[in-house]
Amino acid sequence: MTGKTAAPKRILVLNGPNLNLLGKRQPEIYGLNTLKEIEAAMRDAATERDFELVAFQSNFEGQLIEHIHKFGWICSGIIINPGALTHYSIALRDALAAVPAPAIEIHLSNTAAREEFRHHSVIAPVSLGTIAGLGPSGYVLALHYLMDFAGTEESQQGDSS
Repeated sequence: MTGKTAAPKRILVLNGPNLNLLGKRQPEIYGLNTLKEIEAAMRDAATERDFELVAFQSNFEGQLIEHIHKFGWICSGIIINPGALTHYSIALRDALAAVPAPAIEIHLSNTAAREEFRHHSVIAPVSLGTIAGLGPSGYVLALHYLMDFAGTEESQQGDSS
């Protein structure tokens, strides 16, 4: 035994502008689930695999960036729904690119089937992948992927020692 303690298995979940209004805002597009309900389902799935979920929502770009800076070095992955910031926030994109935690971009609605301005993401090029149009299930799929990815990374590191 080396005396090292294992780093906590942690996933950061970030939600951007207006996602605090889920369940009330345009339910025909975003559904009836609240953000708290989505986070509860994710927390249950994370707990089953001994992962900690850190969930944060903000309508302010800088607060999202601060969370990436704080947790991007100490978490196993980031799930991010940047909301409208998806299409123009170079600062958010650069923050994700600066940290070692892999990110998955998530959208409740199918952005490719919506207005033209929603078709381009500045976040996608610095993400492992994008899940769009699957509603709340997309968040849980992203979580399972990152937990599996973290397990794969751990086993590869263990093989090299």
